[in-house]
Amino acid sequence: MAELPRRGYERFAGIPTEFASTSTPAWRSQTRARAGAPNVIVMLVDDLGFSDLGPFGSEIPTPHIDDLAGGGWVFTNYRTAPMCSPARAALMTGLNPHRAGFGFVAHTDPGYPGFACELPEDAPTLAESLRAGGYATFMVGKWHLTVESRLHDAADRSSWPLQRGFDHYFGSMDGFTSLHHPHRLVRDNSVVHIPEFPNGYFLTDELTEEALMMIDELRVNDTDTPFFLYYAHTSVHGPIQAKPADIATHRGRYEAGWNALREARFARQRELGIVPEHARLPDDSISDGNLIPAWDTLSAAERALFANHMEVYAAAVTEIDESVGRLVARLDQLGELDNTIIVLASDNGGSAEGGQNGTRSYFAQFGISAALPDDWVRDVPRDPAEIGGPRLFSQYPTGWARVSNTPFRSFKSTTYEGGVHAPLIVSWPAAPGGVPGLRDQFVYVSDLAPTLLDLAGVSPLAERAGRAAQEVDGRSVGALLRDRHAPGRAAQHFECMGRRSMLDRGWKALSPVPPTPATGAAGGNWELYDLTNDPTETQDLAAANPELVARLAGRWVAEAWLNTVFPIDDDGTLHKTRPESERVLGAPVTLPPFRPPLERFRAAQLTVLRSFSIEIDVVLTQTTAGVVVAHGDQGGGYLLAIDAGAPLLSYNAYGDMHRVRGIALTHGHHQCELRFTEIDGMRWRVVLSSGDAVLAELPEVPMLLGMAPFTGISVGYDYGGPVDWDLHAQHRSYRFTGGTIERVRYVPGARSPHDPVVLREITETVAALAD
Repeated sequence: MAELPRRGYERFAGIPTEFASTSTPAWRSQTRARAGAPNVIVMLVDDLGFSDLGPFGSEIPTPHIDDLAGGGWVFTNYRTAPMCSPARAALMTGLNPHRAGFGFVAHTDPGYPGFACELPEDAPTLAESLRAGGYATFMVGKWHLTVESRLHDAADRSSWPLQRGFDHYFGSMDGFTSLHHPHRLVRDNSVVHIPEFPNGYFLTDELTEEALMMIDELRVNDTDTPFFLYYAHTSVHGPIQAKPADIATHRGRYEAGWNALREARFARQRELGIVPEHARLPDDSISDGNLIPAWDTLSAAERALFANHMEVYAAAVTEIDESVGRLVARLDQLGELDNTIIVLASDNGGSAEGGQNGTRSYFAQFGISAALPDDWVRDVPRDPAEIGGPRLFSQYPTGWARVSNTPFRSFKSTTYEGGVHAPLIVSWPAAPGGVPGLRDQFVYVSDLAPTLLDLAGVSPLAERAGRAAQEVDGRSVGALLRDRHAPGRAAQHFECMGRRSMLDRGWKALSPVPPTPATGAAGGNWELYDLTNDPTETQDLAAANPELVARLAGRWVAEAWLNTVFPIDDDGTLHKTRPESERVLGAPVTLPPFRPPLERFRAAQLTVLRSFSIEIDVVLTQTTAGVVVAHGDQGGGYLLAIDAGAPLLSYNAYGDMHRVRGIALTHGHHQCELRFTEIDGMRWRVVLSSGDAVLAELPEVPMLLGMAPFTGISVGYDYGGPVDWDLHAQHRSYRFTGGTIERVRYVPGARSPHDPVVLREITETVAALAD
């Protein structure tokens, strides 16, 4: 009898017959990491300055980080990208930031490869390579590698953490969040529905607990598989927040002021060998002295306010150190500390977003692309004792940011050393042949992934998504752990918003402003620094070395073409152009009650820089009370509630509260409209009406712009950080009861003339290419 055709056994290594008694089973082999492979932990801190940790000269006590540094390697010449998403993309892929799709933070996709804000399909991440090499892969914290238009719950998730190599994820996909009341948390691929946060909730603690739980759950089930943990802190990015007890430990520490603290840190850095003896602290004339008043010229009230800001920042650093301590303690309990590689770094330099006086109204000035009116209030006066707590969204003043970046010039988003020179600590007690200590070789963020794969003994994936993997730009510097004289990197280009620099064997050419089409990409005003002899960029040698400047400027252009850096944003329009496909996010939407909030960016398309209305159908009874709709938080927002039988309209203008109560409503069905109409001065007139009757009105309030409202739209309760703290103190989330919310529909109206965004038809671009 002829053998029958078979299907499905082509790759089966056993022997199949018609009966188990005569068949031979076989199993697919499982990928296992090599015996003795180390665990790998990468802890990335957000906006931490070069000098903010004890091993780099800080007065802030960081005992757990000090211990890591004391037995490990402290890299004094580590550089990163000038902004967060570019640094994270380079860390994850080993590619230079623009090649990894992130020439800017993950907000806009202007339609060019270097700014797509999405990791390339053919660029395996560190997590993907380690997972393929037999590692369990975990992540907690800030992702910020998905363009914001793909953060909503119906979005394509191909660029979310689980799709880029992580087995488990918990954290905030956005660039930052409130630590007391996170605006949105995601577990794996789904939003976490938290109707109400408990008193005392603090995100840093939860991130650490989630990381420990992931490790524990692995070890309960598997004692051998090594793990990769990427812990991306949301701290110390603004709004800077901390727990009251931690803030209290720093009271009085900063009364001497930023001038004295900067000098003290610099002195400690020289003692520690973090900076060479010949380094000079840049004076005010070249280190933003025009933005930073001398401490002794300030009033007593100003000194107290500004010191309070820094006390909170120091507390946030303390909490990062505590997270390190908790992880180290658990690894020690498991007997795995010696064979765990721990990398601790910052994503970029300290941030001057707070401005000269700092702010207690973070969203009144952060992320706003439109020109603000002259009378705009950037720091709504609030009780300084509230700084760092759940009622304030604050950012410390520029003077403290300069302290954070000691001894370097300038801040995050620039290509001066203050923007790109960051702390890096590596610990691995069981490193074969390890010789711990200081390392002054140049290491760049894209070197981290190749280095960790090398140390773990894992080969990078050769292909992804059916395509050969891109050649990485970084290289392993693992030899530096064994040999203090091993070479580091020789050269690297930098770019951020048209600011350029090229570092080559100690020489650094830098242009702090974008070039023009008339001068060409190598043109513009270039400065030149000899970092070997002048690591803090105090002496501009460009005038005396025009040929060297021209060579480095030309080298920058060549590197830019090799790394998809072009086009340069010479006229400020690059990030104001978005694909027409985003238009659907601004279409009218009906929101069901009691569900998780509509995601931040999706909600913003309905309200920001435009007029809009909210159509509301409710059925009221004698006992009806609670929030009908809420959008935002203590950083800025609005809500409509039924309170004591009447509508209550609360509007939080970046911390300045406006409230109006309407007339009592009869029982039964009501159709209402809450209209936000733009008026002069970037303001809204807010009117609640039913038919022709005006129920409540706020004649004039500042528009909520930029990243505000930050918490998305919730219906039937006030999610997360409350819009109206007094209402929250009485009723918590004030869930709507005793009636029915039949419909809440957002209808976007006319866009503001101040809105610079241009939506371009995708077909328009395709047609242009076809021509």
